[in-house]
Amino acid sequence: TLLSNGLRTRVRLEVDGKLMTGRDVAVACALGAEEFGFATAPLVAMGCMMLRVCSLDTCAMGIATQDPELRKNFRGKPEYVMNFMVYIARELREILAGLGLRSVDELVGRTDLLQTAPQAAGPLDISSILAPPPEDGAAGFRPEDVYDFHLEETADERKLLPILEGVPCGTVEVSSTDRAFGTMLGAEITRRFGTGLPEDTYRVKCRGGAGQSFGAFLPAGLTLELEGDSNDYFGKGLSGGKLVIYPSPESTFDPGENVIVGNVALYGATGGKAFLGGVAGERFCVRNSGAVAVVEGVGDHGCEYMTGGRVAVIGRTGRNFAAGMSGGVVYVLDTAHDLYRRVN
Repeated sequence: TLLSNGLRTRVRLEVDGKLMTGRDVAVACALGAEEFGFATAPLVAMGCMMLRVCSLDTCAMGIATQDPELRKNFRGKPEYVMNFMVYIARELREILAGLGLRSVDELVGRTDLLQTAPQAAGPLDISSILAPPPEDGAAGFRPEDVYDFHLEETADERKLLPILEGVPCGTVEVSSTDRAFGTMLGAEITRRFGTGLPEDTYRVKCRGGAGQSFGAFLPAGLTLELEGDSNDYFGKGLSGGKLVIYPSPESTFDPGENVIVGNVALYGATGGKAFLGGVAGERFCVRNSGAVAVVEGVGDHGCEYMTGGRVAVIGRTGRNFAAGMSGGVVYVLDTAHDLYRRVN
C-alpha cells in the first residue's frame, strides 16, 4: 500500500517478533524492514528462563519483579546482550557478503532475493508479498522525502516557548488539532534546567478540548491547567510536571458522571501529579511507576501493571481493575461495596 501510493520513501519500517538470528534479520530486511526490534532473545541472554509469571511479581530470576529479595537473584550484565547483538550482526554481515551487498540499506525491499519454501508455504499464496521491488528503487526510506510536520506552526512554538524568554502567553485556547501540547516546552525546560525546578515555576492556563497527548512527558517545574476536556493519552509519560483539568464552570453536567479525558491517560508516568475533575476513560494510569493522581472515576483496566506511585479514585471503576499491579498504592471510594467484583 505504501509503495502503490508513493509513500514508502517517507517512513522507516520496523519489524519485531521472534528475531533470533542474523538470518531472521536478513529476511525481514529483504521484505522491507529497516529497523528491528528485539525483546525475548536479549531477555533470555540476561538470564530469563521464560517462566511466564511477569505480571505476578514472582520472577525467580529477579528481572520482572519489584521484590528486593528476588531482585538479588538477577545475574544479568550488559555485556551479555552486547555479545548477542554482535553475533546477530556478524551473521547478518556474512549473509550480505554472500549476496554481494555492501550494506543493510542495499538489502531493504529486495524480495527478488527470497524464495518460497514449498513445505513452509503450503497452500498459502504469498506471491503478493514477494512482488518484485519497484524499478525506481523507491523500496526504502529517503531522508529527503520525509514529511514536513510544520512544527513551527504548533502552539508550543508560537505561544509556549516564548514563556522561557519572559513573554506571557495568557490563557491559551486549544483544540483537538493541538496534539502533544506542552511537550516541546517541557523538552526545552529539561534542556535548560534539568529536572530540579520547583513546582509551578512555569504555569500555563488553557481552555478548550485538547488533542491527543496533552501534557505528555511534562518535566518538573511545569504545570498545565486545562478548563475543558482532553483526548486520549492525557499526561502520557508524565515525568515530574503537574496537570490539572476540570470542566467549564458553565457546564451543567455532573463531573463525577462524565468522562473528561480519553483512554490511556498517564500511561507510563514516572513522576509528577495529576488532578482530574471528572472521569477518565479506559486504561488509566497503566504502567504508572511514580506519579500521584486523583480522578473521579475510571473505565476498564484502570491501574493495570502499576509498579509505583499513588492513585485515588473517588468514584466507580471499570472491570479488570489493577490487573498485574505489582507496586504503588491505589485508594478507591467504594460506596457500593462491590469493587471486589471488578478487581483482577
